[in-house]
Amino acid sequence: MSESLPLAGLRVADFCWIGAGSYTTKILGDLGADVIKIESSTRLDSLRMAGPYKDGKPGVNRSGYFADRNTSKRGVTIDMKHPRALAVVERLIAKSDIVANNFAAGVMEKFGLGPEDCARLRPDIIYLAMSMQGSQGPQRDFRGTGSSIAALTGIQELSGLPGRVPAGTGTNYPDHLPNPCHAAFAVLAALRHRRRTGEGQYIDFAQTEPMLSLMGPTFLDLTVNGRLQQRRGNDHPWAAPHGVYPTRGDDRWIAIAVTDDAQWAALVDAMEHPAWATEERWATLPERHRARHELDALLAGWTQDHDAQELMRRLQAAGVSAGAVQDARDVTRTDPQLAHRGHWVRLSHAEMGESIYNNLPFRLSRTPVRPQRAAPLLGEHTREVLAGLLGFSDAEIDELQTEQVLK
Repeated sequence: MSESLPLAGLRVADFCWIGAGSYTTKILGDLGADVIKIESSTRLDSLRMAGPYKDGKPGVNRSGYFADRNTSKRGVTIDMKHPRALAVVERLIAKSDIVANNFAAGVMEKFGLGPEDCARLRPDIIYLAMSMQGSQGPQRDFRGTGSSIAALTGIQELSGLPGRVPAGTGTNYPDHLPNPCHAAFAVLAALRHRRRTGEGQYIDFAQTEPMLSLMGPTFLDLTVNGRLQQRRGNDHPWAAPHGVYPTRGDDRWIAIAVTDDAQWAALVDAMEHPAWATEERWATLPERHRARHELDALLAGWTQDHDAQELMRRLQAAGVSAGAVQDARDVTRTDPQLAHRGHWVRLSHAEMGESIYNNLPFRLSRTPVRPQRAAPLLGEHTREVLAGLLGFSDAEIDELQTEQVLK
C-alpha cells in the first residue's frame, strides 16, 4: 500500500463477511490500511456465491458483488474451528490495530477472540463488533440481514404504495450505506482517541441503530403531531408536483420535485407555458397539492414526449429539481458526472481479469484515495501473510496446510 494514504501503516484483522462488515473494512482498506480478510473454505463468505458472476460463470472467485465489497484487502484462509487456528490468529491480532467482525453476539467469544481476549494480545487494540442488536439486551442473540434490520427499524413499513403490502427498499439498504459508513466513522474516532491517549476501544455497534437516523421526520411527526405516517409511494405530504413521470422510450422515466411556487413558475417556463399549466388553479402550492393526482396526469402527458436526459438538463437549467431515472447501463457507461469524478475504477483481478469497481465517494485534496487492489482470491495471500508478517517458516506453513488449519 502507498505510504501517502491516510490510513497507511494501520492493520485490520478482518473477520467480517457478507455486506455491512465487509464494506466497512473495504473503506478502511481503500484509505490505505492493510486489511487482512480471514476466511475459510469450510464456511464461505456468502457473497462469494452471490451473483452476478463474471461472464455468467459461478465460482468462489467470480462474484462481482463480493469483489466490489472487498477491494484493497489481502485474503487468508484459516479454519477457525481447528484446534490450532487460534494460535495462528492470535499472532495476527498481536500485530493488528483493529479487529473487526459482524457475527452474531458471542460468536467471537466462542473462538476465544472476544474484546477482552484481543486486548490481552494488544492492549491498545480497537475492537469493532457489528452484531445486529448489540452485545447486550433482550434481543442480543437476534440474527438477521439488511432486510430484517429494515423491518425492525420501520423503513420497510414506510416503503411501498398506499394500501399495498410493505415493499422495502428493493435491496438490503442497511448493508450498503448507514451501517458501513457509521461503523467506519466510529473506527476513525477510536483511532483519533488512541493517537491522543494510547487507549484502545471496544466499539459495540448495533446494526439496527444507524437506520433510525433515517427516520427522524417520521418520529417527529408522531411525537409532536400524534400522526403515524403511512406508505405513500412517490407522493409527498405537501410538495406538488412530486413524483416519477414517463419519458420517451421503453420504461424510461424522470423524477421531478416542485417544493414552492417559484419552482412551479420555473417549470411552467421550461414547459413553454402549455395552456393547462397556466390555469390559475395551479398558481399556489396548497391548490396544486389538493389536486396533485390530476396535476401528475397532466404533467405525465407532457413529459412522455421528451428524452429523459435532455429533459433533466433542461429542467435543471431552469432551477427545477429533476433527475433522469437511470439504469445500471446509464450509471456505469454514460453518466458524465461520475466519469468526470473518476468514480469507476478499473482493477485487474487474478481470475476475472479487468473489471470496474466503485471508488470512494469523496476526494481528498492532499491524499488522493481509491481502491488499491482487486478483491483477493480465496486464500490468495495465506502464505504471504504467515511468512512475511507473522514469521512462520515454510516448513511450519506446510505443516499447517497438511493438518488443514489453513483451509
